[in-house]
Amino acid sequence: MKTILKAGQLNVLYENGSLRYISSGKTELLRMIYPAVRDEEWNTVNPVILGEVIDKTDDSFRIKLSILYRSGEINFRAKYFIEGKSDNTISFGMEGEASGTFRKNRIGLCVLHPAEECAGKNCTVEHTDGSVESSFFPEEINPHQVFFNVRSLKWIAGKINCSVTFEGDVFETEDQRNWTDTSFKTYSTPLSLPFPVVITEGTRVNQKVVFRAGNITGAERADNQFNVIRLIPEESYILPSIGVSRSSSGNALTLQEIRTLRTIGFNHYRTDIPLYSPDWIEIADLSLNESFELGCQMEPALFFAGDVSRHASAFAEWMETRKPDIARILIFHRDSPSTPDDIATKVISILRNTDPDVKIATGSNAGFVHINRFRPGNTENDFICYPVHPQEHASDNATLVENLKGQGYTVRSAKVFAGNKGIIISPVTLQRRFNANISYVELPYRGDGIPPSVDPRLMTLFGACWTAGSLKYLGEADADSITYFETRGARGIIQGNEEPEWPGLLPSAKGMIFPVFHIFRFVLAHRNFNIIKSVSTDPLSVDCLSLANGKEARLVVVNFSDEQAQVRIEGLAGKFRMVPLDGSTSAEASTDCRWTGNRHQKSFNPSDIISLNPNSVNFVEGWLKT
Repeated sequence: MKTILKAGQLNVLYENGSLRYISSGKTELLRMIYPAVRDEEWNTVNPVILGEVIDKTDDSFRIKLSILYRSGEINFRAKYFIEGKSDNTISFGMEGEASGTFRKNRIGLCVLHPAEECAGKNCTVEHTDGSVESSFFPEEINPHQVFFNVRSLKWIAGKINCSVTFEGDVFETEDQRNWTDTSFKTYSTPLSLPFPVVITEGTRVNQKVVFRAGNITGAERADNQFNVIRLIPEESYILPSIGVSRSSSGNALTLQEIRTLRTIGFNHYRTDIPLYSPDWIEIADLSLNESFELGCQMEPALFFAGDVSRHASAFAEWMETRKPDIARILIFHRDSPSTPDDIATKVISILRNTDPDVKIATGSNAGFVHINRFRPGNTENDFICYPVHPQEHASDNATLVENLKGQGYTVRSAKVFAGNKGIIISPVTLQRRFNANISYVELPYRGDGIPPSVDPRLMTLFGACWTAGSLKYLGEADADSITYFETRGARGIIQGNEEPEWPGLLPSAKGMIFPVFHIFRFVLAHRNFNIIKSVSTDPLSVDCLSLANGKEARLVVVNFSDEQAQVRIEGLAGKFRMVPLDGSTSAEASTDCRWTGNRHQKSFNPSDIISLNPNSVNFVEGWLKT
């Protein structure tokens, strides 16, 4: 349950054992204070609240909390004492004890500093030895830790003096934008110490974090009456190439599935081809046929291991005989976080002997953090590539929405060290495909039930809203190409002609078209439009993907929240039309690949305040103001 709290002039949201969005007026001071338990593979253990007491007044609060963490061998209990005082102080104390013996990578309190407010700003760091250092939060994404041995941090947000002190362990700060989180995180224990660590039964973990804010008299009050979306056509970007990944099920698409998917008009079709596997030619041939039937180019993702030269020569021979229409080739090594330069140089030389004009990308199949730490060199590659997903650290809806802006941060930072090379995002997924702390490629799932790579929200209106936000922030960062999700199935944009593999556990049915399908169809129907920048007064609730061609405007306005939202759009001229994809229209859209929703269309004036239904996608057609 969400609870709005006050600590003096500070506004706080309490939810599920965490404090979020600590702010004064419109200025966010901290993104979050929360406890985290992570196992030896860096999986986050979900908390189970055993007891919770909340006492609050108009300017203070106290929370007593008891939480159990159980997953695999992990068995840990903790009590938390959280207090907000009228003097703009918030404390978060933890008293935990291991109820069994287990291995862990992290147990303790974490503080998230909002990247939007902190990046590029000065900071004073007090270290555990008492020394004081003048430093700053980095503007570009730092591949490693930002601050070490932290006892306290001091910085200014707007005009507000902020400080946070840490007790009970040695803390350090990392740049979470490496994983598309929109924050810097201060945590314990330092990663320089060996991990995982065996925690024996009865081991106690006691920590405390205290946040203080000063000089906030006369802080500007937030206006929550309605949201405003402002279009900025002066900032315009070419619409990136947009593609889809081949289904990881491996089965060929049916004719009906191809007909449905072809109505979108994707630019390219990614297929993972492990050249060390004996069936790689069969995979490549299937992909070639499907890409032709879908009317788009191939994006082969080649995975090497063992005899690289032999495998590269074999694929070059396949290219020579099949004559595929290739958008670009992605080069990865099965056992490396980022494509090794010597392997890239060797493979590119072999492939270009067959096709001198073929475009090639090198980088990571696991995430931006890996190309940031192991940056591709100049190997005659044309692009740098990496995938994106929002759930490295948390999985709640709010975190997924917060992290949308972080996708754009990765593109801007990649451009700094990529030089004149393009940026390829491939693929974007709602859930991570595999745990990169274990492997750099996806391994066969051997468990029971729904695989951890499947997120049912992709099939829902929320998944469509999130995808529109992803297109917005990657497009506004000027990415060259983006590959999304898969064609069909539990990780796809349609269910396809087969029954769901886990019936009753996923919100899907045979033949179902998921709402996200209509996002791509709308955007690619306007492929001659550019993306223009737009800003929202509350992008965590309402946001907008904006397209324009001259004076024509096409918008995708989304409401991420579970509540109705009020919004006004600034920058349109004259009447505009809007079609909602929401709870009242999604059923008909789920059976019609050419759905337009025209019978639900409404007209509005630029000065109108529009009501958006919960978790809704709203397609707008209008004209830009000149």
